[in-house]
Amino acid sequence: MNLTLTKLSFALLASCSFNVFAADAAAVDKPVAAATGPSPAKQAIAVRKATFTLIGNSFKGIGDASQGKVEYNQADIEKRAKRLAFLSEFLDGAFPEASNVGEPDTKARAEIWTQQADFDKKLKDFQAHAANLVKVAASEKTASDAFKDAAGTLAKDCKGCHENFKIK
Repeated sequence: MNLTLTKLSFALLASCSFNVFAADAAAVDKPVAAATGPSPAKQAIAVRKATFTLIGNSFKGIGDASQGKVEYNQADIEKRAKRLAFLSEFLDGAFPEASNVGEPDTKARAEIWTQQADFDKKLKDFQAHAANLVKVAASEKTASDAFKDAAGTLAKDCKGCHENFKIK
């Protein structure tokens, strides 16, 4: 009985395998339609919107701690600072010329592209200041002046871009 069951199992397995491979082979012969999806501009806009949302959410706890609105928790601040530094790197390449489409799709002002050198400098400053905040958060056990200065510098970076490069 066991031998018959084993033979039946192998026969069933072979039959299923043949059907799967036959279906795959048939699919190879058929032309595949081009993948459709969002344009590169829409993808860039989606990436930066998501990134800025996450940056804002991560910075809120840092800003609140630097202003004394919440208790300073070094582990939480360090985690948030690392997240900010990581997220800031997502902004590299997130502003291709094709994504200069204006409202309602984006609140990015045309000055990002007409003043590209200034915008790029501000972005690099933001990334450097986010990396500095990681170092400060790792060494500061309290909401020290060094922490407040590092957080304040990063907040000024945000404000500078919002004032010059974001539609209000």
